[in-house]
Amino acid sequence: MGTSADRSAGSGGAWTPLKYAASSYVRHLDSPDSAARARRVLGRHVPLLGGTGGAATSARAGATGIQNLGALLSGIGAGGLAQALEGIGLADLVGSDRFTVLDELIGFIAGDGDDLDAQAARDAACDVLDEVFGDADQWEELADVSIDETDLLALLQSFLALYVYNRVPVVAERLSRLSDPVAMRKADQEMRQIIADLVAIHLPEDPFAVDWRGEQGRGIAEDAISSAYQAISALDDGDDS
Repeated sequence: MGTSADRSAGSGGAWTPLKYAASSYVRHLDSPDSAARARRVLGRHVPLLGGTGGAATSARAGATGIQNLGALLSGIGAGGLAQALEGIGLADLVGSDRFTVLDELIGFIAGDGDDLDAQAARDAACDVLDEVFGDADQWEELADVSIDETDLLALLQSFLALYVYNRVPVVAERLSRLSDPVAMRKADQEMRQIIADLVAIHLPEDPFAVDWRGEQGRGIAEDAISSAYQAISALDDGDDS
């Protein structure tokens, strides 16, 4: 469920419509308008992050995560994992096993997770690295992984969608009340998919040549995050039925 379960719910103000929408969504999971209720929940969490502008500005771990993940993935695409690790200052990981490599890479992408924003990025990084490396376990298998431009875009968008979902308060707590694990997974997947459909990262013609950890990468990350929160904020239709 990401880190949203770790957010303690407040009261009053923007919390009231969000908690109402979340409870209504959980009660009506089998209704024909379930997806509309899910979109309403997602739209109503943005004011708690300071509105569209505040949500984007405060997404520091997400922006840094996109930049660092972009540097890693483009490095793999351009010259393989060993060269990528050398390029990001982690050459000592060359030859290591899956646990060692992924543990260090999660920290590289998202930091130590010392607040909720950073933890949201760490959880997203963990999921995306599992996508990147699949079942690879030993170094030789990890080093066989390749990344093309299509992979790069899809993985960056996956990271951003997961990060945004992990920042949503209340939802995981409401879903945890469900006694049916199948219904819980269905609701969780529905929420994730709505966000994933709204996330779009626009890459230049040669994304492997981007200075991901510089101003160019920062611009790509910030534009993507801002656009995502604008789209999510527009999901609230104002209906309280």
